[in-house]
Amino acid sequence: MKLSEALQVVTRSDPGMLRSHNEDAVFGDAGLGVVILADGMGGYNAGEVASGMATTLLATNFAQLVPGSHPQRREAGNQRQAQRILTEQISATNSAIFNSSQSQPQYAGMGTTLVFGWFYDNTLSVAHVGDSRLYRLRGGCFELITRDHSLLQEQIDSGMISVEDARHSQNKNLVTRALGVEPLVEPEINDFDVEVDDLFLLCSDGLNDMVEDEEIALTLQTLGTNLPLAADQLVQMANDNGGRDNVSVILIKVLGDFAAPSGWWQKLLARLK
Repeated sequence: MKLSEALQVVTRSDPGMLRSHNEDAVFGDAGLGVVILADGMGGYNAGEVASGMATTLLATNFAQLVPGSHPQRREAGNQRQAQRILTEQISATNSAIFNSSQSQPQYAGMGTTLVFGWFYDNTLSVAHVGDSRLYRLRGGCFELITRDHSLLQEQIDSGMISVEDARHSQNKNLVTRALGVEPLVEPEINDFDVEVDDLFLLCSDGLNDMVEDEEIALTLQTLGTNLPLAADQLVQMANDNGGRDNVSVILIKVLGDFAAPSGWWQKLLARLK
């Protein structure tokens, strides 16, 4: 099945109840199998610039790359080509944002979180930087499959603070890794098998800081057959609970199998000889 038929993608982004402008940016294209969410940070408008640069550059470059790429191919160290491509593209985007912040004083110190998902051959490759998140609902199990790059997560991991206490911490928004802040960045990249009926959620912390995971899960379980309504409901819940930050969500429903044809890579190589 074609990706455009196998995936349903819905994006939403809202400034929230207290912010005057939206520093989040989202992109989703079922045909490419690409979804991107970025939560910008910085001075006046700088965060908006950083997140916009991240989504625009990555979306544009992947639109050119995806048709000719072979993400399932294995390379040195048994790494999929997808992971190398993700690393290279995120590094280039990081450099572009960093160089802009260095050359234009009004953008000094700007940066952005990033969650990038690439669907291909019944697989999802995920790259993330910062504390924006990716969740998966499979059957009745709602699971966070990214790990925040944040001071709070480090405190949880070291046992300094409990998960329960972390919900009320004042350090929620202190990220330890972001795109565009330093000359180099190391994205965390992982691969996940994809099954029909999986439902994935990408979100900025404007959602998960305002709405408990249990409530998010219940909403998706209840409204998961109507993605536009589910996305609108998640944004509304965040705003109803205070909407202290911009809130962005991307929902992806797997409608069918999108495995690559058997032997497709070998056949391609044979044609190229």
